[in-house]
Amino acid sequence: MPKVIILPHPELCPDGAALEGQSGETILDVALRNGIELEHACEKSCACTTCHCVVREGFDSLEPSDELEDDMLDKAWGLEPESRLSCQARLADEDLVVELPKYTINLASERH
Repeated sequence: MPKVIILPHPELCPDGAALEGQSGETILDVALRNGIELEHACEKSCACTTCHCVVREGFDSLEPSDELEDDMLDKAWGLEPESRLSCQARLADEDLVVELPKYTINLASERH
């Protein structure tokens, strides 16, 4: 089973975390199942950028993003070449190291 290693984030995961995932599961679902409350204002429908993350290791193991995700990512704060929407990035068999950006373009938190 692949692991999702979340790098420390001052609010969402201060100590970082190593989470067990399953192939086909999204980064967002792994995080939420483990109590890391990533923003997801559009309820995982690829209609916002609040779940934006940067895959620091293992990026090439992910299926490529589609046109809709790419269009949404263009609006994300702090976009990098290894950026993905965590609601769309599905784990393969390789471990991932993920950084959660400090900011989103949301003016208010949606806390689910």
